[in-house]
Amino acid sequence: MPADEFIVTPWHVEGDIDYDKLIKKFGTQKITQELLEKIKNITNEDHFMLRRGIFFSHREMNRILEDYEKGNEFFLYTGRGPSGHTHIGHLVPWVFAKWLQDKFDVNLYFQLTDDEKFYSKTNLTLEETNKFAYENALDFIALGFNPEKTKIIINTKNIQTLYPIAAQVAKKINFSNTKATFGFTNETNIGMIFYTSLQSAPCFIEDKPVLIPLGVDQDPHFRLTRDIAQKIGKQKPALIHNIMIPALTGPGGKMSASDEKGTIYTTDTPDIVKKKINKFAFSGGQPDIEQHRKLGGNPDIDVSYQYLRIFFEPDDSKLKKIYEDYKSGKLLSGELKAILIEKINEFLKIHQEKREKAKQQIEQFLLKNK
Repeated sequence: MPADEFIVTPWHVEGDIDYDKLIKKFGTQKITQELLEKIKNITNEDHFMLRRGIFFSHREMNRILEDYEKGNEFFLYTGRGPSGHTHIGHLVPWVFAKWLQDKFDVNLYFQLTDDEKFYSKTNLTLEETNKFAYENALDFIALGFNPEKTKIIINTKNIQTLYPIAAQVAKKINFSNTKATFGFTNETNIGMIFYTSLQSAPCFIEDKPVLIPLGVDQDPHFRLTRDIAQKIGKQKPALIHNIMIPALTGPGGKMSASDEKGTIYTTDTPDIVKKKINKFAFSGGQPDIEQHRKLGGNPDIDVSYQYLRIFFEPDDSKLKKIYEDYKSGKLLSGELKAILIEKINEFLKIHQEKREKAKQQIEQFLLKNK
């Protein structure tokens, strides 16, 4: 693939993504300073993921905020395709969704698409994707969502609730648009062709507007949903997109649950985290210490720095110092990795304790079929 090209689909992300080009390609709106100020005025907080452009693009979030200011409620929806264990990249939209739930005091639905991962992954059985769905749910619950306002949907378990909505959606989405959006061929199984209808269903589970925090790779499903929403008498879902979280091994693509050396899982031990980061984390440093002290490193391509920026160092002043020290050569690559290892292991120690407790809480989060 040429250096200036990239691929972003719900099933495949490759290349060095130019997010300005992606906004034009997908037809989304860049998050402006004006929108950031509006969010800050309503929530009385300036979330670091918004400040730093981790959430960079949206579809009609301004409408959601304007309606909210008029006293009209909305609800939240996000999810996960359970093809493996949860990794730290998956947590980004979930943590932001929790912040939104706390600030706006709204309901949230979390969809686990065990059926879609069965359709799209030739090596996974339905039993395996269902098992991963429950495993992933524990990580979601561990982040501290309000059980009174949060429900987890597992597609194969909640089909009774989802199907009547999905049927309405499916009737309005034609095969031509689906094929054009996803590049499906005659060899594509019909589960994949129908699947967008099921991912759309939680958008209309309440008779209110919905806001969906999600990775930008999932946007194509909701483009189709937005196109047909009014045809079934519903409001278009609004979206807010986060960037792709890079694999440990370097820029281009994203962290993948199936690539162990490029991924930090939420269940990794401190020693495994240390080993993975020291061995595999792509460095923006120079080949040796002498050159690094003289020329400095490049934090903009250094994966350890990027993980701190995206998730693990919310303090802007601390992050700025790390950036400047690394760029000047004062901070070595190994020292930067050590900072990240400590931050991740601090986070995972608490997360894993909460994840264990979530095993006793899961039943109160699971959606009961109507």
